[in-house]
Amino acid sequence: METIGPEAGDRRPAGLSVAGQRRRLALAGVRGPVAKGRDFTRQALLDWGWSGTETSEDALLLVSELLTNATLHAGGCIELALSAGEVLRVEVFDGTTTPPRRHPSPQRGLPGGHGLYIVERVSDRWGTHTHENGKAVWAEIEASRLTSGRSTGL
Repeated sequence: METIGPEAGDRRPAGLSVAGQRRRLALAGVRGPVAKGRDFTRQALLDWGWSGTETSEDALLLVSELLTNATLHAGGCIELALSAGEVLRVEVFDGTTTPPRRHPSPQRGLPGGHGLYIVERVSDRWGTHTHENGKAVWAEIEASRLTSGRSTGL
C-alpha cells in the first residue's frame, strides 16, 4: 500500500523510513550530466517526501553546482550519490584528487567563481574525501530543513 501526501507528493510506501537509503547515478561519459543529476535528485527528493520546500530547491541548486564544478574543473563527473537519513548527503565523484578551491575574488554580476560560495551558503556542511580513483566533493542538508516550510503550490 502506498501513501501519497497531497502537499509533498510523498510516494514512500506507508511506514517505511528513508533513513539509510542511498541512490547512485553513473555519469562517466554521459552527455548533460548536470541536467541528468538534477532530474535524478528531483525524483529522489519526491520519493523520499522531501520535495515542495524552499530547501528542496536549494538541494537541486547544490547538485547543480557540485556537478558543474566537477565538469569544469575536475575532468568530469563519474558518479552522483544521494544518501538519506538525518541529513541529505550529496556526493559527486570525479577522477582527480585535486581539492576544490574557492575563487579568491569572484566578481559580482559576472559568471564564474561563485560555485563553492553557493555550496557553502545552501548546505549545512561540505567537504571532500579522496579515494583510490579520485575524490568526492560532498555536501549535507539537515533532513529537518527538507521537511519544514512546505510550499502550498499556490
